[in-house]
Amino acid sequence: MARPCFKIEKDFPEPLAGVDEAGCAPLAGPVVAAAVVLDRTRFPRGIDDSKALSAGDRESICARLYKVARIGVGIATVEEIDSLNIYWARMLAMSRAVEALGFDPAWVLVDGNRCPRWERPSKAIVAGDTKCRSIAAASIVAKVTRDRIMTEHALDHPGYGWESNKGYGTPEHYRGLDALGVTPLHRRSFAPVRACLEADGGTAMTAPAQLMAV
Repeated sequence: MARPCFKIEKDFPEPLAGVDEAGCAPLAGPVVAAAVVLDRTRFPRGIDDSKALSAGDRESICARLYKVARIGVGIATVEEIDSLNIYWARMLAMSRAVEALGFDPAWVLVDGNRCPRWERPSKAIVAGDTKCRSIAAASIVAKVTRDRIMTEHALDHPGYGWESNKGYGTPEHYRGLDALGVTPLHRRSFAPVRACLEADGGTAMTAPAQLMAV
């Protein structure tokens, strides 16, 4: 299968930002978006949809991207996800990612079927992370950033497997919910978390490990 390339980008003016997010489906943690402006004459080899790469390859490419590309990262918190819903939290994270670039790109290409409600020249590209190199680069940065966040949170909330499942609804994560309850980082608007709260009378809550040890 061919990797993402600059074929789509060539129809738009530069500087062009590709935007993608990571973390819409997990039961816990924020949604993270990235905006990446590539230098089309100098970019890391191997850029692909983050889901098609190993964790080691994502980390390596991400490190190289930070050396040669302009990058912005935006985060929508668990509280914002529960307040806005995951769709609008995703849009908020992407808007913040472009703002974090520190300048206005001439055009923005967004992974998906809809762009955020902004006044920027932009276009949504369905499955853009498999077609467009700039969006694929953004998918890598977003995924790596979110994975690091969840690995750090796993230290404070052991027992859910976040160091490996990154907050997704794996059997290990469900076992942790059953045994330990809901943490402040769980998305209460998501059905499995809501069901866990309801089963415990709406009060299931675990504290960070360091607080539990006090």
